[in-house]
Amino acid sequence: MKPKKSARSTAQEAGPPADSERPTLKTIAFMAGLGVTTVSRALKDAPEIGQATKNRVQLIAKQIGYQPNRAGVRLRTGKTNVISLVLNAQSEIMGLTSNLVYGITEILSETPYHLTVTPYSVENDPMQPIRYIVETGSADGIIMSRTEPNDARVRYLTEHGIPFATHGRTEMGIEHPFHDFDNETFAYIAVKSLVERGRRRIAMLAGPSPSVTYYRHLERGFARAISEGGVNSLSFSGFDVDTSLAGIRDRMVEIMSGPDRPDGIVCCSGSAAIAIVAGIEAAGLEIGKDVDLASKQSTDVLKWFRPQIIVFNEDVRQAGRELASAVLRRIAGINASELQTLSYPGEGHD
Repeated sequence: MKPKKSARSTAQEAGPPADSERPTLKTIAFMAGLGVTTVSRALKDAPEIGQATKNRVQLIAKQIGYQPNRAGVRLRTGKTNVISLVLNAQSEIMGLTSNLVYGITEILSETPYHLTVTPYSVENDPMQPIRYIVETGSADGIIMSRTEPNDARVRYLTEHGIPFATHGRTEMGIEHPFHDFDNETFAYIAVKSLVERGRRRIAMLAGPSPSVTYYRHLERGFARAISEGGVNSLSFSGFDVDTSLAGIRDRMVEIMSGPDRPDGIVCCSGSAAIAIVAGIEAAGLEIGKDVDLASKQSTDVLKWFRPQIIVFNEDVRQAGRELASAVLRRIAGINASELQTLSYPGEGHD
C-alpha cells in the first residue's frame, strides 16, 4: 500500500501555475506548501487554523495580488462583494467625485468589498442604473447622490430590501442611511459674512432646481440670513451649478456689466466659483473690492486662486468614508436610523 501523501507534498508536486494565470488558491498553496483547503480557511480567518499559518497565507496572498474569484464567491455566498457608486456624470469636477471615491475606497480597502462606479446623465431617468443593479444582482449595496425630497430611488430600494446609503437627505418619511453636508447652515453663514463686509445686494448660485433636496436647504438658509440682515436678495436666472463653466462665466459677464448687479455672491460649488470670478473680472470688476464672493469648496484651491474669496470647506472625503461605513453596516443589518450623519461647514473662511 502506498503511503498517503501529505497536503504539503501534494502542493509541491503540483508545481507552480503558469506565469500568465491570475493568482489562485492553488498558487498560494504551492508557495506556502499547504493544501488548498487550509489556504482557503486561513484566508477566511477560520478559528481552527493557527495564527502563524494565517499570517503566512495572508502575506503571500497580498504579495502576489490574489483576489477571490467573484463568480465563485457569488455562487457560494450569494454575495458579489461589490458596492456600486451611482454618480451623476456631470458632477462637480474639482475634487468632489475623486475625493468621494477616495473616502469610500479607504473604508472598503479593509474589507472584501470592491467599488464600481455607475455613471448616469441628468438628462436620463435616474432610476435606470438603480433598476439595472437590482435586476442583475450586480452589487450588494448602493451609494447614490443628488437626492430629491421625494426620491423614487429611495422608495424602490427600500421596497426591494437593497442596502444603500445616500449622499444627501430626503423628506419622504422613509428612514434610510445618509450622510449630508449642512447646506442650510452654509448658506446662512455665507450671507452673514457678506453682510459683515457691507454687502447689501446679494445673489446665490445654488443647486440645479428645487427638485434636489439640497437646493431647498440652501434656499432656507439664504432667505433667513437675508431677512435677518435686512438686505436685498437678487436672483440669478438662466443658469445654475449644472451649467458649463463657460456658460457660467458668460452669464456673469452679462450680469456684472449691467446696472442691477449684485455686490455679494454666494456659490455652492468650487469650480463654479472660479467661473464666477472669471466673469466678474472680464466685466472689469475686482473681487474683494467691487463684489465679494463666499463659496464652499471640496479642495483647498480657492484661496490659492483668489485669496479674497470667503471660503467654507466641505470634507467630501469624509463623506465618502461615512457613506461606505453606512452601507456596509446596513448590509450587516444595522438599523437605518442609526446610520445617518451630518457634517458642517469647516474652517476656511475669514
